[in-house]
Amino acid sequence: MDIILFDGVCNFCNASINFVIRHDRQGHFRFAPLQSATAASLGAAHQIDTSQLASFVLVQHGKAYTKSTAALKVARQLPFPWKLLYAGIVIPRFVRDGVYDIIARNRYRWFGRKDSCMIPTPDVRSRFLD
Repeated sequence: MDIILFDGVCNFCNASINFVIRHDRQGHFRFAPLQSATAASLGAAHQIDTSQLASFVLVQHGKAYTKSTAALKVARQLPFPWKLLYAGIVIPRFVRDGVYDIIARNRYRWFGRKDSCMIPTPDVRSRFLD
């Protein structure tokens, strides 16, 4: 089971998670907001400060990936044509993460934020941890 940790109050992050849910027909991914106890526990286990909400985290096969690498590894698990986005892994990480950081810094201004974490609908609730 792969776990995606995301900023639960970020509209862009929530839209991204909803995108993954729609396209992950096999139910491969599980989800937890960075604001949750599950994220704190996983963050501590992988030396990731989950209080810094500017990162998207993928925990896969016992290893944690962050930022653009996490996003590309998620895309790789989605069906065609989305899995083709993984080809972006050939772009040097400092370039990919530089673009990621610009979006992360501006995500609330550009996309807005919620007052609290998203509440999953009953049909996908089982895929959320916490």
